[in-house]
Amino acid sequence: MATKKASAKDKKRSLGRHIRTFWKIFAGLILLIVLMFLMASWGVFGSLPDETSLENPEKNLATEIISSDGKTIGKFYKENRTPVPYDSLPDHLINALIATEDVRFYDHSGIDGRGTLRAIAFLGSKGGASTISQQLAKLFFTEQVSRNKFQRGLQKVKEWIIATRLERRYTKEEIITMYFNEYDFVNQAVGIESAANIYFDKPPSQLSTIESATLVGMFKNASLYNPIRNPEGVKNRRNVVLAQMEKYDYISEKVKDSLQALPLNIEFTPQGHDEGSATYFREYARHFMENWIKEHPKSDGSKYNIYQDGLKVYVTIDSKMQLHAENAVKTHMANLQAVFDKQNKGNKTAPFRDITEKETEGIINSAMRKSDRWREMKKQGKEEEEIIESFKKAIPMRVFSWQGDIDTIMTPLDSIRYHKSFLQAAMMSMTPQTGEVKAWVGGIDYKHYKYDMVKKGRRQIGSTFKPFVYATAIDQMHMSPCDTLPNTLYTIPAGKHNLLKPWAPKNSGGSYGGMVSLKNALANSINTITARLIDRVGPEPVIDLVKKMGANTENIPAVPSIALGTADLSVYEMVGAYSTFANEGVYIEPILIQRIEDKNGTVLYQNVPKTRDVISDETAYVTTSLMEGVTQSGTGTRLRGNWAVNSPFYKEVMTGYPYDFKNPIAGKTGTTQNNSDGWFMGMVPNLVTGVWVGGDDRATHFRSTRYGQGATMALPIWGMYMKSCYADKDLNVSTDGFKRPSNLTIETNCAVWKDKDADKEEIPDEFDF
Repeated sequence: MATKKASAKDKKRSLGRHIRTFWKIFAGLILLIVLMFLMASWGVFGSLPDETSLENPEKNLATEIISSDGKTIGKFYKENRTPVPYDSLPDHLINALIATEDVRFYDHSGIDGRGTLRAIAFLGSKGGASTISQQLAKLFFTEQVSRNKFQRGLQKVKEWIIATRLERRYTKEEIITMYFNEYDFVNQAVGIESAANIYFDKPPSQLSTIESATLVGMFKNASLYNPIRNPEGVKNRRNVVLAQMEKYDYISEKVKDSLQALPLNIEFTPQGHDEGSATYFREYARHFMENWIKEHPKSDGSKYNIYQDGLKVYVTIDSKMQLHAENAVKTHMANLQAVFDKQNKGNKTAPFRDITEKETEGIINSAMRKSDRWREMKKQGKEEEEIIESFKKAIPMRVFSWQGDIDTIMTPLDSIRYHKSFLQAAMMSMTPQTGEVKAWVGGIDYKHYKYDMVKKGRRQIGSTFKPFVYATAIDQMHMSPCDTLPNTLYTIPAGKHNLLKPWAPKNSGGSYGGMVSLKNALANSINTITARLIDRVGPEPVIDLVKKMGANTENIPAVPSIALGTADLSVYEMVGAYSTFANEGVYIEPILIQRIEDKNGTVLYQNVPKTRDVISDETAYVTTSLMEGVTQSGTGTRLRGNWAVNSPFYKEVMTGYPYDFKNPIAGKTGTTQNNSDGWFMGMVPNLVTGVWVGGDDRATHFRSTRYGQGATMALPIWGMYMKSCYADKDLNVSTDGFKRPSNLTIETNCAVWKDKDADKEEIPDEFDF
């Protein structure tokens, strides 16, 4: 008996020891965990953010380019992030996040105790325990997730500490907002604002329930659930989110079932620097900003960073008009290129014409030495012989086509010739009364052709220069559109107006005879009449007028042949100059950047228009009246009616025809020697638009004027653009007549006749200086 009692006491003491040992171990573990948290908070395992950084977490905020109609048309960024406020997040987006990532978000203080115990008990097989606050902490402050289990454990401890601090300092709404603004949705979509626009082409506030579920599904692993690379996986993940929303009563079962059956409907709208709308203009804006920040430092003396400081650049571009312009250029140029390629079949020097093999080789070699490949190899210290040989070796590359980029294998030399075979285009549209540029298309494809032909490119302008000659004559001699001059060969002798030899320009088609009014002469672009006018006024006053209208005239010689368009000017200069006519004789320097704000909305820059009086309102109106004759009877009549709708030629090259405009339009076509450059300048009272079309090199051109004139190459782009603008009633493009001055003393009501060769542009074919 005594032995049994002793044994029971021993067992009891042993049990007591085990219990005490358990509680000691348990208490030790608790103390160890507490100590670990304390040590982590003290920075023993690596620094934690201080109070200031918690309240102001550092971010790389994208600079936004915002159009005049409030659309973000581009960004400059290191990370494509633009923060949005909580009010801009729709309820179903927030509900999808809560239901999927942290259903007890509003009940915990950063750490979900129940979820943590569940994760420990089931070793994560029934879901993790990471709260939204912890995930935000991980995004904000911890390094890349470590694969080492011990280091990952320490990172987790840091996340818990930071999560609790975040909960103390921010409201639940602020934490949700920061999480949406911080997450990287891949494909250059950092934050919900970029993600909504890139994947669905809309702001977050307009996301539907199904679109919200798609984006929330990406929080699990954006690289894996990438809508572009893994659409099937994304759809499955989206359906899981919808099921979670139904589980927690955010949507009904019926709604869930109907939404799960729908396709993803991704509308991928990349925001890379080479992609999207207004690419050439955005590059102009980037250069503007880089120059601006050099001269406008912050209050502390440091410089703004356009890739990180979240500036807002408000520009004059209208997003709708920009799209209309880009669509017009793309549609016509693809069609025109097909005609050009057809004409080049059998041309041994294609895409060049009227040059020798040696001249062709010179063009290719010059382009080779200006290429990025050449510059890069030079930086690497390569010898010229080695560089040249590299241009002769076939390599994989991606080249441009109007059907989409093509992956192919060719030599860099062949690719130079290939890309030079494409005709180029440029276009700018501006409100003449304000100087605001509404559309800017610098080329056919920014990714492959980065040279901006709107402002940087200067090309011979042909007969679009003639209105400046007429305006000078009207201003100096009070001439009327109804005044007549003889349409006969006219010679300006050597020694006059700086001429080294006599100059006697000819009319295209050899059409001479009779007396011709100024209105008919400009409408039908008669060279001999223009020659008579510049002989009367002299070239210097014409150059002075063009200079006052904003053009760089340094390289324009003071000789009579400039009257026929020998000068090289840019689309930017031409639109600014023509706007002077539409704006009653007042020149306004084109405006592109309206104002700049910092991320807090403080205005840092406000544009102040630069204007000057150039000619009287009477001279401006009379010159405009002359140009109206171009579209009433002359090279611009293709804009009127549909009289040639069944013509095989019109069907082939006049993209978008018939245009059938009824309203007053002033304009002028222009064509240069060998059909190298085609222009059309078109004006209505509140919109002036210039279009240029031509090759990279002047040797790239059509074989005949019928195809190579401005009325064929450039005018259709203007026609399609304006048809789209008129169809969009929100744009309020004028259909009224031009404002008539109250003090008008010059007769403008003259009849115009249509020359039998009016369909052909007059070419300045004799440029003797």
